[in-house]
Amino acid sequence: MTRHLLLLTACLLGAPLAHADELPTRKAGLWDIKMQIEGRDLPVSGIQQCTDADTDKLMLSSFGNNGLQACPEKHIVSNGNTITIDSVCNVAGGKATTHAVISGDFNAAYTVNVTSKQEGGRAQSHLPPGGEMHITMQAKWVGACAKGQRPGDMIMPGGITMNIRDLSIKR
Repeated sequence: MTRHLLLLTACLLGAPLAHADELPTRKAGLWDIKMQIEGRDLPVSGIQQCTDADTDKLMLSSFGNNGLQACPEKHIVSNGNTITIDSVCNVAGGKATTHAVISGDFNAAYTVNVTSKQEGGRAQSHLPPGGEMHITMQAKWVGACAKGQRPGDMIMPGGITMNIRDLSIKR
């Protein structure tokens, strides 16, 4: 569950299916991120992430580009402090249509609202019946990273720390 949550979180943090040059870089420092999946009987999960410009770009290029290979349709529109991403991806032998709206300021706080619907393919255990999922993520800049943290550190629920630079990402 933790690995799955990390990958889902990383994709959301990196604004799924976008190139590193298509989105603004978050302010360097410690971000407090809360994620809620609608319709799931789960508490709001939270992580903290120590970031800098390089790790933000790494996250987008590692996770985002993997997604791009499976997502032949993608449309990104920027309007002030709002970015809308619509994509169609090949997932588990089916098709996933995703609409993501990112709003706010990448220096202080932002919100990501994602609606994704899967049609066809293998059943996915993380999807509710009907294959539609609604996720809300709220991120707030807390300040400088704590002593001993390095950019890319993600402190997961239960105190588990993982670093984006240490993850093995297969292409």
